[in-house]
Amino acid sequence: MQLYHFLSHNVSRHVNVYIVKLISAFTDNYTVAQLEAFWVSGGGQVAGFIVPLIAICIIGAMLASVIGRSFLHAFDDFLKKLPLFKDIYPYLKQITDFFFSHDKIQFKRVVAIEYPRKGIWSLGLVTGEGLTRFPEIVGESGRMLTIFIPSSPTPFTGYVVMIKESDAVNMSLTIEEALRFTISGGVVTPTQWNQHVQKSSEHA
Repeated sequence: MQLYHFLSHNVSRHVNVYIVKLISAFTDNYTVAQLEAFWVSGGGQVAGFIVPLIAICIIGAMLASVIGRSFLHAFDDFLKKLPLFKDIYPYLKQITDFFFSHDKIQFKRVVAIEYPRKGIWSLGLVTGEGLTRFPEIVGESGRMLTIFIPSSPTPFTGYVVMIKESDAVNMSLTIEEALRFTISGGVVTPTQWNQHVQKSSEHA
């Protein structure tokens, strides 16, 4: 539900407002108030979700073609030559290439850690054992963990922290359950999801 409201407020509404402006520019048969009543507040709201989806599919198909790939390479070279931006673009590209490459990020398990301070617990996904020399630098002993803490409602943004393994509490959750919990803002718990799946199978 939170994801729906997020998309509705940040994407769909803007698309529908533009549709109203487009229609009012070509016809005088309807007032702006009448158009907004249908496209922004009424049944036409669904267009705000459908239009971007169709646009994404079309753009994706175009970029997958030979012409699209040539355009991407040309645009990539253009960005690398822009003043100031050329200094940070290569690093941003490395991050996006890493997230969208065929070599998917491998999360090992779900843990809970006290973050951002003592007494507040956050779910984290273990990605590795941290920087090799970090324990020596900070004067810590014992095994370290690198943990990715996803944010809500977009789990692929978040924070990376390094802590002692003894400070992490292993959770009996799958990666999918942890991400589902995060995306929903804590609304969908594993128990609620299992009940939902069970009811869906009963009505199927």
